[in-house]
Amino acid sequence: MVIGSGSLSFELVRALVRKLPVMLWPKWVSTEASPIAIRDVLSYLMETLDMPLGDSKIYQIGGPEPVSYGGIMDEYARQRGLKRIRIRVPFLSPRISSLWLGLVTPVYARIGRKLVEGLRNPTVVTNDAALQDFSIRPVGIEKAIQRAIEREDEEMVETRWSDALSSAGPTPRWGGEAFGSRLVDSRTIDVDVPPDCAFVPIQRIGGDAGWYYGEWLWKIRGFMDMLVGGVGFRRGRRHASNVHVGDAIDFWRVELIEPNQRLRLAAEMKLPGRGWLDYEVCPRDGGGSRIRQTAEFDPAGLFGLFYWYSVWPLHQFVFAGMLRGVAKRAEAVCNDPQN
Repeated sequence: MVIGSGSLSFELVRALVRKLPVMLWPKWVSTEASPIAIRDVLSYLMETLDMPLGDSKIYQIGGPEPVSYGGIMDEYARQRGLKRIRIRVPFLSPRISSLWLGLVTPVYARIGRKLVEGLRNPTVVTNDAALQDFSIRPVGIEKAIQRAIEREDEEMVETRWSDALSSAGPTPRWGGEAFGSRLVDSRTIDVDVPPDCAFVPIQRIGGDAGWYYGEWLWKIRGFMDMLVGGVGFRRGRRHASNVHVGDAIDFWRVELIEPNQRLRLAAEMKLPGRGWLDYEVCPRDGGGSRIRQTAEFDPAGLFGLFYWYSVWPLHQFVFAGMLRGVAKRAEAVCNDPQN
């Protein structure tokens, strides 16, 4: 069983734990295995390239401690701060389980059936030949899941939405697009100014400059955040026009800044999940610039999904108005640099 961002077993664990606050716990969930981080699997494969040729040999590779599939789900839930209720059931056959997985996860039922059938029997490492012949020391399940989560976050930060999504305009689907566990609202607007001018209002966003649309709604959101113990809307920003990674901007935190190209903010208000606001500016063919504004949300369970879809109608005019406000301010800046 391989644990790593993008691996099928990790995708299945993530989907089950994040979407189901009450989890059915069939017998196969308690079957023990020796899960191994995908990075360690690759390290084994790389080291074999330097091994001398000789007789064929079979190695068992796995993590340092036996863990059940349920144990993997428990550890993922712990690291994500999720609480899940188990209901043990003795009657979920591999076929029924595969249909269930097909309904609640991105895994097709026929693939889920193969996975479940493979989990009916223990797959625990029973000899240490790999530890004797290789220098690899696999990490435990806690570290493997931590790495997978970190890598998942890195991949999302590196994503260029101008490539990942259509640049034709607003996202057409109700509720946005799903990328892994995240929900994305991405929209673009074209402006007849160069990228350096287009980026100025983005770099100045928040604080005294405001959010370019629905300022009273943002203040209400900040007040609500304070009521539940959040940071609220009172922090402002360190500097009116300069930003650095780690700076606070109202109830956001600067996670990435690429001058005249990209600004990524991580939400620090109280949310049933994690949120980001991403701005990207690129030159447009024929002159001018294209500004892309992307809101991302990584929901924590069903309440997180309910939150996203319940505020989606509000997003339609708030985020659209913000993007229009950025474009209008960019044109003003280009016409009058003192603006």
